[in-house]
Amino acid sequence: MAGPVHYELYIRKTAPAPWTLQMATEDRSHAIASAEEMLADDRAAAVRVTKETLDPDTMEFNSVTVLTRGAPEVARKRVVPDDQAGPRCGAPQDLYAPTARELVARVLEDWLNRQGVTAFELLHRPDLAEKLDASGVELQHAIQKVAVPESQAVGQPVHDLVRHYQKLADRAIERVVSAGRRSQFPSLEHHSIADLAHRLSGQPDRAFIMGGVVAGSLKGVRGGRARLDRLMDLADRAPMDGPPLALVLVPIEQLLCELFSARTNLADVLGPALDQGASLAAVVRMVAPREVSALIAQDARLALQVPVVEGPAARLGERVAAGQFPLLSASLARMVVRELMSPRRLRPNDAAGEIDILRTLATTLTATAGRLLTLEEVQTAFNERSKSLVTADFVAAYVKDCGTVLSEAEALTRLCENVTGTANKRSAARWLAACVGSLRFEGEMRAAGAQTAAQKLGVLASLARALKACGLTERDETEIVSAIGAVGGTVEAEARIVAMLARSPAPLPQKLAVLLRMASGDTAPPGPAAERAKAEAVKLVRAPQNRAALAASPEALGPLKGLMRAAGLAA
Repeated sequence: MAGPVHYELYIRKTAPAPWTLQMATEDRSHAIASAEEMLADDRAAAVRVTKETLDPDTMEFNSVTVLTRGAPEVARKRVVPDDQAGPRCGAPQDLYAPTARELVARVLEDWLNRQGVTAFELLHRPDLAEKLDASGVELQHAIQKVAVPESQAVGQPVHDLVRHYQKLADRAIERVVSAGRRSQFPSLEHHSIADLAHRLSGQPDRAFIMGGVVAGSLKGVRGGRARLDRLMDLADRAPMDGPPLALVLVPIEQLLCELFSARTNLADVLGPALDQGASLAAVVRMVAPREVSALIAQDARLALQVPVVEGPAARLGERVAAGQFPLLSASLARMVVRELMSPRRLRPNDAAGEIDILRTLATTLTATAGRLLTLEEVQTAFNERSKSLVTADFVAAYVKDCGTVLSEAEALTRLCENVTGTANKRSAARWLAACVGSLRFEGEMRAAGAQTAAQKLGVLASLARALKACGLTERDETEIVSAIGAVGGTVEAEARIVAMLARSPAPLPQKLAVLLRMASGDTAPPGPAAERAKAEAVKLVRAPQNRAALAASPEALGPLKGLMRAAGLAA
């Protein structure tokens, strides 16, 4: 349903001027008349009237242009700031910055994957630099991938940028190859990494040389798990503290960030048997072991959803728990968020299991909020993921194994509870409302079966109570509870449960207790059945002989006071 509507008048005093808001009104004719008047009186070069409609779900305005008059807008030439003009990398050292390495990894992705290495290794290993230089075509294509979009961004000719980056690549390759020829990268077969770190401290090229040492230690090591194990061995042999320790851990962390950016490496490290959801849960456990352990101690059921991290990944988790590799932890946490916001299913063949793992991820990521991610980032990710949970395809897969309409309603209630975001809650509520308001649902509850009428009322009451914990809007909740209550009223009317209770020879306190539990929503859903039970309870209480009997037995009235308050009766 559309929300409030108003109209906004924008003007441009001159053709090149930007649009500015002149007035806002709820009267469409007044807005249009004011626009025409300003244009006729030469108080504006152009006018525009827009209709703004508030979406009550997202609380955002949807804008539709109603009127545009006057001089057309003048296209503005994009001005490139002085600090962004020219090539973005001017020296070989610029290629070692994180953003530059990320770009290198992107434009050379296929070549790096074939070699089984990362961009960091390419920039620090002479053998890889020579191999890329010899490939020719690969390097030329990569340079073109960089030069063409940069030319459009900064307004510089493509050929100039291609020549510039070709020279830059040649200089960067020559730098790495020359360092290898001069034996600037000592082999760890003959030197201790701790001794090298102490020896390099204070030298101007210490980061470049240590990067070459660490990258060289991975030569010939294939596979994400084996490479992670080798890097953890280097971290174990690093100096104890101070600048030498940082000199070793920084290149290791840079390599780890690039190593885990590839999905194939992540599957190799954590295990190929894990699906997407379990892999993400394992990543969270690896980067936040303390938080996940604390949550499992409080709720052991989480251990069934979060895989155990073993081997090199467990070694990495221990270092993360000790406060090392903060950039890697943040990078992996954001990778989890990106995957949650992607359309990729967490458990493609198990819709119910997808909700379970999503709930687990929500719990664990929320526990890390403030250290790895902000709470807003976590909420945004799950709001985006929830959009995929209320689509027709997912809901159909989610309820296809439900044997009855009642079990389908219970599953949809769980869906309402687990999705986040106002719009997603409303979408889930529509699915549930369609289910409980269908003839199939009413027919199933009225049909004779293994359950008695009283048992069916209890099931409907449980369904209505579960709905209270879903966080739906008041309107949606009222609509669904009313539909459940109407079915419950029909079931009770056909079985005449309230009438039979009133005529039963059971003791008065017992009859009142049963009726009051129905009236309070404990054994019957809110609606006609609960109202009839309440009315009958009032009639029994007001009968003179019953009032006298209750007054004579105050011990029998005591247990009923709580039920009377719950049913809305004065105790």
